[in-house]
Parts: sequence; C-alpha cells; structure tokens
Amino acid sequence: MAGIGFELRKILSRDSYTATLHAYVYAGLISSGPWVLSIISVMLVGIISLGLVIPNTLVGQFLVTVTYLMATSLILTGGLQLFFTRFVSDRLFEHKYEQILPNLLGVLLMVTISAGVLGIVILSTLFDQPLIYRLLVLANFVVLCNLWMVIIFLSGMKAYNRILLTMLVGYTLMVISAWQLAFLQIPGLLLALLIGHSSLLFLFLYDILREYRAEKLIAFDFLQRRQVFMSLLVTGFFYNFGIWIDKFLFWFNPGTSNNVIGPLRASILYDLPIFLAYLAIIPGMAVFLVRIETDFAEWYDRLFRAIREGETLQHINSLKTEMTLSIRQGLLEICKVQGLTVVLLYLFAPRLLEWLGISSYYLPLFYIDLIGVSIQVVFMALLNVFFYLDKRKVVLELCVLFAVLNATLTLLSMHLGPSFFGYGFTLSLLICVLLGLHRLSTALEDLEYDTFMLSR
Repeated sequence: MAGIGFELRKILSRDSYTATLHAYVYAGLISSGPWVLSIISVMLVGIISLGLVIPNTLVGQFLVTVTYLMATSLILTGGLQLFFTRFVSDRLFEHKYEQILPNLLGVLLMVTISAGVLGIVILSTLFDQPLIYRLLVLANFVVLCNLWMVIIFLSGMKAYNRILLTMLVGYTLMVISAWQLAFLQIPGLLLALLIGHSSLLFLFLYDILREYRAEKLIAFDFLQRRQVFMSLLVTGFFYNFGIWIDKFLFWFNPGTSNNVIGPLRASILYDLPIFLAYLAIIPGMAVFLVRIETDFAEWYDRLFRAIREGETLQHINSLKTEMTLSIRQGLLEICKVQGLTVVLLYLFAPRLLEWLGISSYYLPLFYIDLIGVSIQVVFMALLNVFFYLDKRKVVLELCVLFAVLNATLTLLSMHLGPSFFGYGFTLSLLICVLLGLHRLSTALEDLEYDTFMLSR
C-alpha cells in the first residue's frame, strides 16, 4: 500500500531541509506512532497510578496484563494482517475500490468472533480473577485485535494530519481516563485502556468509511480460494511469534520470572531493558519508511511498468541497476542512522537509567537489546523489499528461521546464565539479516529470469 510513498515524495519534492524533516517526522510517526504512543501512554498510566491510591503491586499487575494483551493480539492477527493487506493492495491495483470496505468489515467481524471465543475460553479456564477484570481484559483483547487490522490502512490514507491528531486524541483520552478512574484500581486502568483504544478504532474506522465507498455492507471475498495466500498467513504468525518467543520463554521460566496475576508471569530482569530499547528504533523506522517507500518504490514501479509496456532490455537493465542502487543506499542509510542512535544511547544510557530510577545492573542487557532491535529494523526493511519482489517463499523461510533461532538461542542463553541474556534475540536477527542479504543479492541477479520466464 504505497499511499504514504506518494505523500512522502510530494513532501520531499519541495527540496528543502524543512521538507525533509517534515517527511521524516511523518514517516516516524506513521511507522512507529501507534505502538510507540501506546507504550508511552501505558507507561504514563503506570506512573500516574503510582502517585495515587493504587499500590505498586496492582500497577505491576495492570502493566503485565497490557503486555500480554499486546503480545497475544499481535500473534493472533499477524498472519491475517499480511494476508488482508495483500488483498487490499490487489484491489487497489485493479481499481476495485468498492470491494475494500465490505471486506474490511467482513474481516473485522471474523476477528471479533475469533478473538471473543478464544478470549472467553482462556479467561474462563485459566483465570479466577473477579468477573469485572475478565470482562475488561476480554473487551480490550477484542478491540486490540480489530485495531491492528484497521491500522494497516494508515499508510493508504493520505490525511496524515488527521491520523496524527486521532492518535494524539486517543492516547490523551487514555491517560486522562486513567487519572479519573484510578480509584477503581485495576478495573479503572483497564477501562481507561479500553476507552483509549476504542476511540482510536472507531475514529480510524470513521476515516476509512469516508475514504472508501461501497454498495454492500459486508463481504468475504478475501476468503475466496484464488485470493488466499497461505504463505502470508504463516509468515505473519511466525514473524510476530518470533518477536515474542524470547519474552515468553523468560516469562514462563521459574528461574527468571515470578507470578503476577492469574497465570500471567513477568521477568523483571528481562522485560524492562528490551521494552526501553524498542523506543530507540523510531529514527531507523522513519528512514526505513522514507527510503523504501520513496526511492526504492519509485524505481520498482518504473522497472515493472517498463517490463509491462515492452521497453528494450537495455532500458530495463538500466532501471534495475537504479533500483538495486536505491536498495543499497536505503539499507546503508538505515544502518547509519540507527548506528548513530545506538552510539548516542550507549553514551547516555547510564544517565538515562539513573534518571528513570532503574538500576545500572540492567545496562549490559540494555546494550545487547539495543543492538538487537536495531538489527530488527534492517530485517524489516529486507522483508519489505522481498514483499515488493513477491518473494513470499523467502520471507516465509526467514520468519520461520527467526522464530526457531530466537527460541533455540534464547534457551541456550538461559542455560549459560545472566551474562548471556539477550544474545539469543540479537544473534537470531543477525543471522537472519545476513542470510536475507545473501538471498536478496541472488533474487536481484535472477530478476530478469524470474520475471520473463517463471511468469509464463
């Protein structure tokens, strides 16, 4: 969905430092905004609550509940997000805009029913908390699953000021609601979370309803046999599963975690450094979106338009060279910006942790996590390029490998001791990136053959 690419190119065409800054800020907020603002808002809710009537233990229970809600909702919908994005992209390419909205409502109905049934089963069998807690967790889970599906439309909608304002309104409402409802303790905080995310969901849905018109309310065309890409469903699951598997292993190892609420466990040692490290990828994500969705996407479009229009082989080879150069420059720029971010945080990390009231014992793990999440930005850029080239099999292989390596190396690091914590996550990403670069080089070398021969 290249809507943001068109808008970013329009901004960059002004050819000024202000326009460049404008483009990077937009890209950073669109690519990282939803989940970064969510993390910051939830942290603010926790900080506000500590100063009120809620004991530290209850605030911890709330934060752990939110973490599990995020993890499980992303894993559950990860495959469907990729699958439905492909369906929408194909309909946009075919100019069949009237099919988008009914199928979005169809997929949201399916997600609501699936998440609701799964949530009811888990909450009724594994939890013995008060009914109000379980009902609010269920409601938050369903809303989050739907929100992840709606967020995939953000890059296709061009009303970026409205998008940013909507995110700001939703998360501000969450924080204010937490301030007002804190006297209800955990149910009050969960209700504030529900208010914030529900506001985002329905405001974004309102924008989508205005953007896309339709003659019918609900459709399930995306489930037709010729529209189903099973590899995308599996890829999305394994990517999100790979992102979270090391956390789950630490959470459910009695030696590295403790019980918090119901069956939910947390690892104080492992959780805090890696979630702080994730906030450091905003600059890299901004560069990733700008370079991949402008330079690379533009040369990619020119190349395959030339192929479709029967241009000369010399002209096609020239465009392929430019596209390859744009990939190389984009990856290099991501590495430069994210590398500079890592260096700065290495220098200021002791002071930052001290300011946050966090023990300096977390520094070694924070450092290795910082490298890991920075490599993850490069990994996401590679996956994006492979998706453009329609190398779904390569993406699937890389995501499955990432999940398997992260699980295996994390278990090994836990066996070796605290000094090796975090290395499983980082090394698994490093291996996948190196393999991905090799596969990308091969894919670009074979591009003409794949395009002209395998499509016949």
